[in-house]
Amino acid sequence: MIQITLIQIDNYGPWTVTPNPRTEPDLQALQSRLYGDLEREFGAHGGIVFFNRFDNLIAVSNGMDYEDHALIQRSIRNRYPITISMGVGTAETAIEAQKIATEMIQKGGGAQSSERCEVLNIDSLAEDNDSVQIAHIDIDDITTTLTDVETAYDTSKIVYKVLYELMEELSNIGGMCFFIGGDNYMSPSNGISEDQIRDALKRVDKKTGVTLKAGIGIAKKAARAADLADIGLEDIRADVTDDSVLVFNDLN
Repeated sequence: MIQITLIQIDNYGPWTVTPNPRTEPDLQALQSRLYGDLEREFGAHGGIVFFNRFDNLIAVSNGMDYEDHALIQRSIRNRYPITISMGVGTAETAIEAQKIATEMIQKGGGAQSSERCEVLNIDSLAEDNDSVQIAHIDIDDITTTLTDVETAYDTSKIVYKVLYELMEELSNIGGMCFFIGGDNYMSPSNGISEDQIRDALKRVDKKTGVTLKAGIGIAKKAARAADLADIGLEDIRADVTDDSVLVFNDLN
């Protein structure tokens, strides 16, 4: 089972224009600082946060309970001019867990409601013996195929096209996918087999003209699973023999 926490800034849209529109550089700086702080806060508990849309962030939070989440909310309230609400859900797949987490936060009120403040609704928590599966995916040899021969913006267009196709393919089989910088993507992928991931990557290869590869890690907490996925990916880089080679690393 995978535990997903949806984090949403309370009443953010109206706040950005009250009493007057706030400057865009200040808003961008606030969002990036918030993401960094939440990554550190969840990371201290073995979780991992994906920036998603910045005003909505998604965390894999296995091992974290109600008080762990509430403590993070208090920390943000004390250091920011905004507050955050959270919904938590657990399921066999990441896509289903985030649906539950979304329902939990929506029960607390609308995203632009002036009355919603620090809602923390938990449907269920993962058990101690549950594990997280994460795939780290990247574009093979992007430096010589894109970065060094295309403009920076054209390269970004391809990188984001790949992201979209990965999101589509992986969500169809129960996973999620997030861009994590450079040419890297990370997929919470509980309940998805190695062959299913391999086939999904090959379909994206055909749609986008790139070659993808991935490492997969499984552990009790998300940060450790991501580390193992990174190790699997580094093993691939040493000897690439397939269009979409995967290493299934299930150490804990």
